[in-house]
Amino acid sequence: MKASQNVAKKQSKSPIKAEQVALSWDAPGLMAGVDEAGRGPLAGPVVAAAVILDDLNPIKGLADSKTLTASRREKLYDEIRAKALCCSVAEASVAEIDELNILQATLLAMRRAVEGLRLKPVKVLVDGNRIPTLDVLAEAVVKGDSKVQAISAASILAKVTRDRWCAELHTKFPQYGFDQHKGYGTAQHLAALNEFGACPEHRRTFAPVTAVLNRAAK
Repeated sequence: MKASQNVAKKQSKSPIKAEQVALSWDAPGLMAGVDEAGRGPLAGPVVAAAVILDDLNPIKGLADSKTLTASRREKLYDEIRAKALCCSVAEASVAEIDELNILQATLLAMRRAVEGLRLKPVKVLVDGNRIPTLDVLAEAVVKGDSKVQAISAASILAKVTRDRWCAELHTKFPQYGFDQHKGYGTAQHLAALNEFGACPEHRRTFAPVTAVLNRAAK
């Protein structure tokens, strides 16, 4: 009885809060949130981030990165970097996306982000319904970027990192408008793709790009 009571007491002291969908058998320790940016675009890497927040140094305004303005994301990006216990950003390249498929490349980027953390979490909460192969306990949380603050923070780091990458790519290939559509298949992007063909950062296995390459090969 004493042993079970001790376990219960330890679990009650876990820093993982109820709104972070902790399971009853969670062990106390550090929890990391993981999210990605760039699964849907026709170009560029998929970027993932992992964040362990500091409960004693809270960050106000964390939310799903898609619901925030670009300027707000930038400010929160700096604050997350300054206040989090640790964070890590990683990616899977266009070549890896074309070789593995976008789902497997996304999981690879997530695994790299977790493995890049300076501190090892006891549990990882991942946005969505799939989790990468990890050597720690992991749980998928549907719409986690709006439910779990650590996942919200990860979504912001991943989104800002990828948007900055797109802005840099725009300086190399301004004709595509990457600074505006961020690689997504907008009408502007598709028109540029049809006019100028694919650049080295376009994902060859994505249908609109494949179609352009096939036409060019005829």
